[in-house]
Amino acid sequence: MEKLKSLVPKALKETIAKGSVDDLHSTCSSLLHFFQHLSQFHQLVGDLTNPGIALCKKDNNAAVELKLKGNQCFSNGDYASAVRFYSQALRMAPSNIDDIDKDIIATLYVNRAACFHKMDLLKECLRDCRRALEKSPCHSKAWFRRGRANADLENYGDAIRDFQICLELEMSSSGKRQIECELHSILQQCKGTQGSAQNIDLHSSDSINEPVQVKLQRVSIPRKGQGIVSGEDIAESSLIHIEDPYAAIALKHCRETHCHFCFNELPPDIIPCSSCTIPLYCSEKCQWQAGGVVVDNIQMNDIMHGRLSDDFEHYISTAISINSYTSTSDHFAEHRHECLGVHWPAVLPTDIVLAGRILVKYLHQPKCNRNASHLMETLNLCHNYAHLPSESRLEFHIYSIILIYCLQHGWSSRLPLPEDSTSQIVLILSQIRVNSIAVVRMKVVDTNGHLDQRSNFSSPGEALTNVVEQVRVGQAIYLEGSFFNHSCIPNTHAYFLSRSLCIRATEFVPAGCQVEISYGSQVGQQNCPDRQKFLQDHYSFMCQCAGCSGLNLPDLVISGYRCAKSNCFGVVLEKSTVNYEKQKLNSFLAVSPNRQIQANELSTDALAHHVFKQIGAINQFEPGYCSNCGSFIDMENASSEVSKAENYFGRLQDPLSSDRVSSNILSGGLKHIHLLRKHLHPLNKRIAEAEDTLAQAFSSVGKLKEALHHCKLSIQILEELYNSNHIVIGNELLKLASIQKSIEESLAVESIRRVTAIFSRYYGSHMHIVYPHMRFM
Repeated sequence: MEKLKSLVPKALKETIAKGSVDDLHSTCSSLLHFFQHLSQFHQLVGDLTNPGIALCKKDNNAAVELKLKGNQCFSNGDYASAVRFYSQALRMAPSNIDDIDKDIIATLYVNRAACFHKMDLLKECLRDCRRALEKSPCHSKAWFRRGRANADLENYGDAIRDFQICLELEMSSSGKRQIECELHSILQQCKGTQGSAQNIDLHSSDSINEPVQVKLQRVSIPRKGQGIVSGEDIAESSLIHIEDPYAAIALKHCRETHCHFCFNELPPDIIPCSSCTIPLYCSEKCQWQAGGVVVDNIQMNDIMHGRLSDDFEHYISTAISINSYTSTSDHFAEHRHECLGVHWPAVLPTDIVLAGRILVKYLHQPKCNRNASHLMETLNLCHNYAHLPSESRLEFHIYSIILIYCLQHGWSSRLPLPEDSTSQIVLILSQIRVNSIAVVRMKVVDTNGHLDQRSNFSSPGEALTNVVEQVRVGQAIYLEGSFFNHSCIPNTHAYFLSRSLCIRATEFVPAGCQVEISYGSQVGQQNCPDRQKFLQDHYSFMCQCAGCSGLNLPDLVISGYRCAKSNCFGVVLEKSTVNYEKQKLNSFLAVSPNRQIQANELSTDALAHHVFKQIGAINQFEPGYCSNCGSFIDMENASSEVSKAENYFGRLQDPLSSDRVSSNILSGGLKHIHLLRKHLHPLNKRIAEAEDTLAQAFSSVGKLKEALHHCKLSIQILEELYNSNHIVIGNELLKLASIQKSIEESLAVESIRRVTAIFSRYYGSHMHIVYPHMRFM
């Protein structure tokens, strides 16, 4: 990419940098014409689209080698490593070439099922047995392994039939004797039992299909273009919107850990794409939905060649669970056009590949012609091309041309000519930049182990602290969701069920009121200058929501310094923050210039009175000066001391996962938290973060009372920056409850009650889907 950029003539770069949207067709055509006569460009496209040198092509020899490594690990009792090698082999193994390859894949599934059985992952074992039998229904080892797993699950009826089928298929006399022994053992175990045991799926929910019963209207909003308002009163916690993406893609850093279609965390029994080595899926359904692979229905009588009685035919069909997915007119397999033995989808940036999926989906529609000029009208999304820096404009031009050439490699019959489509792709990229939404998952990390399947917590001395992380796993375009405008104090919460965007009201919203979500950090998470910079850089607008245009306590104290006087609680601000807050204050005082600001106009907390008591004197509100008493502090020295402390806490986080926290390290942490409290305002968020780090450190060495103390101190600060029912407080209370429960503190009940109330407000009936670990609490 950098090489191509350096080869573009300076004059053409300047033309692209200065051009408008109306000039796109001309600038794209000029760059295309230049690349068509450039050997380096054709070499690059050739490398990206040549199956012979593709990084993601299938390789049977590599699959066999990985299988042998897995066998060795299995023999050594290292079942986790064996699973990893068998999964890698399945990823490399070609499918649907000939019967030998099918047998190799079936054997890999059986081998991995054996590992799962040893690891007591019985459901995964059953699924892999089924996959092996889909490839090779006469695979006796698959039936045997399935029978053993069903027996351990106390599904005795299924286990007996599995072994009876296995007995019919087994040819050796020693094998038959082993199967007969298993059958005898099972018959003894199931005497007096009725039916089979039912296993509870902790990730299931009776309310996954909660209906949306709220009327929303798209209207014109001053300064914001279009927006969404409520057509009726909306009650708190109401689900107001749910939508599947127009196009979506997994982010590169999550390609090995999350399903490439549904974006859920991958189970141990992953399924690779059948044609390339890039995507991994959590199920056959996701594999088909993403790649459009059609599984042929198999006739059992033909497979078994009359070797089994007719009584088993229905059971075999049910056991193998062959799914006959067929293409429908409204289904778009988003990975199919990328799955051609080439590796450009793995090399090009994520948003470029997403743009390709949008274009191909549009052209896939039955009534669409090869002209891409109407695509922008179909999407009906805003873009920020006019606000892009010159470097981004040039990159968009280059990537658009590269993408269209890569797409034409395998889809040329449906694609428009480059002259007609590159300018459209540039605009698609501009739309993605403004409108794409990060698909996130809530991840709960136990700093000293994991909750087990029976909801047991770590024993005393092995403390557990649940740390909630929000992980970006995908990027998607939601056509309706993009019309919800931003606010730094939103009245809704956006979250995801699989690929589906859900928006839920977090407060009562009167009819006619604008319904808003947060595009980034909210009030309490970052100060106003940082929020504004993020929104300007990513979305090209200056936020004028109530949180950014009005005075509020969190914006002043979140990064503020402490007054030099120990008994004064006024805040001392840096220059960038003062500039923003003075603009707010000037606007506020312009309405009533002689009016004194009351504490309850800024915060209901009594501390607000100390922060703003004399703020009416505008000349006193200056960088380095206390807003309350006007005292000056040496900001440079204070900032230097704070940086030392923060560097220490940054280092303190590293050994948490490797159990190297010592008494000296903890003592240093207490010393540096005192240093932060000496220089930073009591409500500065950096103190809360440092207290949280200390809580995790003490928890990791089993000092639970100390961990509990610092966790509470962190929450006390955060409750001043957010309201007490904010989702951030819920996440922190989850940490607190896990420590309390570990030491059997009775207050854990109240913390869990608060967590449940907050999560119910933000997720409603979906709470246990988004936070499955809440079932353990």
